[in-house]
Amino acid sequence: MKTLIVLLGPTGVGKTELSLQLAEKIQSPIISADSRQLYKDLPIGTAAPTLAELKRVQHYFVGNLQLTDYYSASQFEEEALQLLAELHETHETALMCGGSMMYIDAVCKGIDEIPTIDETLREEIFAQFEKEGLDPIRQQLKILDPVFYNQVDLQNHKRVIHALEICLMTGKPYSSLRTNRVKERPFQIIKIGLTRDREELYARINNRVDQMMADGLLEEARAVYPYRHLNSLNTVGYKELFQFLDGDCTLDFAVEKIKQNTRIYSRKQMTWFKRDSEINWFHPDKTKGILKLLKPILYESAV
Repeated sequence: MKTLIVLLGPTGVGKTELSLQLAEKIQSPIISADSRQLYKDLPIGTAAPTLAELKRVQHYFVGNLQLTDYYSASQFEEEALQLLAELHETHETALMCGGSMMYIDAVCKGIDEIPTIDETLREEIFAQFEKEGLDPIRQQLKILDPVFYNQVDLQNHKRVIHALEICLMTGKPYSSLRTNRVKERPFQIIKIGLTRDREELYARINNRVDQMMADGLLEEARAVYPYRHLNSLNTVGYKELFQFLDGDCTLDFAVEKIKQNTRIYSRKQMTWFKRDSEINWFHPDKTKGILKLLKPILYESAV
């Protein structure tokens, strides 16, 4: 049976090495489900696979976009499903690995068909956001889609802005276009979630940020600083260092904020993933349990 193994978990939990081991066992490339590893100019801050890891196992959806390219979970759904159809012609089992919740759900469950936003409209709303803040945008959304206004995290500017974009683009409430219907897939899906105790995960996150800084994250941020207004750079690691480069804080403060915001993001990831009862949870060190779960699949792949 055609199968997709999905290896997921919060940032810093330790997905990379296990994904490489599993890919080698099933002799499959890795489909990356990380919305920021798509951009080729951000290898350090997104913890993208190293050159050695890319040589070890072929990866898709890593470093294939420019910072100025628009990309969405809907596009990822379409392109990843097309890739899976091709891979499943020669591989019984394929592997997807990442922590971007929307991207994983797009492939596993499907997402509603939301129209692509006109770039001029997107720029206008973002310019309004930068000039006036989020509150006027929230008020517009409240008028155009009170249902979604009462559901959305009103502090999450990306979701608020996106909902308003859809309302203005279609002339319909965003909530009316969200069916949340799970789409059928022509393959079985096995989800493996990696988790650690909070203190253990936080320590790993803090250490990884320190290692990123040692590896040249500041230089990477400085190189993309002229493009800091782009959505592709509206992410943890770069936003904080841009504040330092703007002269608004010290470097030490920016680094501590990266650690703090990464920890906050890891909690959001786990809250999202915990809603999915299909995920089989393991500590990353419990590889025997993971391999036992996958034994039938690994056997089929080896035959």
